Amino acid sequence: MATVPCFSTTPTRVRTHRSAHLPPQFGPRRSPTSVTARIKKPVEELYNIRPERNVAEERLEELGVSRWERWESGKCKLKWEWHVDQLVYITKGSVRVVPRDCKDEAWFYEGDLVRYPKWLEAALYFQGPYEERYRFLAYGDDLSL
Repeated sequence: MATVPCFSTTPTRVRTHRSAHLPPQFGPRRSPTSVTARIKKPVEELYNIRPERNVAEERLEELGVSRWERWESGKCKLKWEWHVDQLVYITKGSVRVVPRDCKDEAWFYEGDLVRYPKWLEAALYFQGPYEERYRFLAYGDDLSL
């Protein structure tokens, strides 16, 4: 620690190194330090789940969502495997999606239009009353999601 004079009669101590238990370093660093940051990709990107948030009425009419099958549930956990692409419009509630062998999760809420990819395996957690409209997509269906 170095002593720096100040205007008072008692000197003020200033720390010249980062940590009290390490000696100060003079000259170039002996061991280079590198900082790496891992940018975590969202679950939606990792597993190719494609959500469209707060979908406009015109888009719903264009897709014909009102004619899709309806499914509802209460609070529960459901393990699910998608063998074909599925398009889901959430009309009530929310769902937490945790893909198999993944610690991260994705949340989807009322008003979201979600496209789940073929071969996805995940656990679905419904927090309370839940309702959705769904449609399974045939090969070649492109709905621009």
